[in-house]
Amino acid sequence: MEHHGHDHGAGAADHAGGRHGASWGTAAKATLHCLTGCLIGEVLGMAIGTALGWGNAPTMVLAIALAFVFGYSFTLFAVRRAGLSFASAVKVALAADTVSITVMELIDNGFILLVPGAMDAHLSDALFWSTLLGGFVIAFVLTTPVNKWMIGRGKGHAVVHAHH
Repeated sequence: MEHHGHDHGAGAADHAGGRHGASWGTAAKATLHCLTGCLIGEVLGMAIGTALGWGNAPTMVLAIALAFVFGYSFTLFAVRRAGLSFASAVKVALAADTVSITVMELIDNGFILLVPGAMDAHLSDALFWSTLLGGFVIAFVLTTPVNKWMIGRGKGHAVVHAHH
């Protein structure tokens, strides 16, 4: 029996202004880019808060803030090297990374909050490092499809690729 219907995936891409879906490799690379900035910022924030004996809430706020700072910074420096003005580079970084970093931080910190004892672990504890890194592995796996969807629609890291 012959099928005369059309491929809804291709049709959706055509209706979205001719954009095509992003590859999983592209999405994974974009997610790894965000993950690197988030990981550096979050580890630094957790280490500073823990070393200074801060409570859980201020330490987590610092870690999340630094995750955003480092996540945005990586994109900011890359697009500045490509010749964008500082103001334009900030706009590109915000457009490219906000959703990805937010999803990653929600997943990672949610995981940390769910692991018994993780919030009270110290820098010298294996639980501290295993929970932090485990949360980022889960965040990477769950954020990659989000980035794939966004890039396929010309959003997120697709904005950065226009300036490379």
